[in-house]
Amino acid sequence: MIHNYDDFIRELHAAGFSQFGLGKSNVATVFLHSWNEQPEDSPVRWFSGDPDRDPWEWRARVVNERDDIAYAKFFLRRAGFITREWYPYFLAVRRKGRDFAEAYADGLYSRAALHIHECLEQNGALPVHDLKPMAGFGRTGLGPGDKAAFERGLADLQMGLYITVCGHAQKVSRVGEPYGWSSDVYCCTAEEFMPEEAEAAALLEPAEAAEAIEAQVYRLNPEAEAKAVRKFIYG
Repeated sequence: MIHNYDDFIRELHAAGFSQFGLGKSNVATVFLHSWNEQPEDSPVRWFSGDPDRDPWEWRARVVNERDDIAYAKFFLRRAGFITREWYPYFLAVRRKGRDFAEAYADGLYSRAALHIHECLEQNGALPVHDLKPMAGFGRTGLGPGDKAAFERGLADLQMGLYITVCGHAQKVSRVGEPYGWSSDVYCCTAEEFMPEEAEAAALLEPAEAAEAIEAQVYRLNPEAEAKAVRKFIYG
């Protein structure tokens, strides 16, 4: 049983990757229960604010304290974790050797995703509350549906491992004081986030990488449905 943050990190490294919480589609996760299903005898307490016992705090700790685990919307357009060991395998499968320009030219990403990616390339890491207007999404942005387009583009880029979460930041007032809830900070490209793993991915055949991920998924969850496993792997 996972009792605390250290237990979670140990189990995550043993698994290699995990969805964040159980959610509606449990394919591969080290979490024992979701926030609304926690048993009374579990010391883990979602949204308690305890950095050692609260999984919501664990995600922030992973991003802020570790460089061997990536966190973003990796699986089924929902958040999850991938360790350094398994990052090259997902890179190989999701990108198939294409950089973002090539993937966009192949019609795999929207114009909204292009705006987001270009903004991060030009400006470096940005919190989402700055990224959105700087990438042109707002009242005078890409149109009435630009909010939804922004969210879709942001998720698509994370699923493709072209961007990832690399911190958290609050908004800053005109007098320079932080306020409000913290937002995810995004950085551009795995080449910056895990450069050695990006090089390793270039040496992997996508099909072989997918087979390795599939085998690990079934080790973690022998009862996983084949269709869900495929979506989990390929995005």
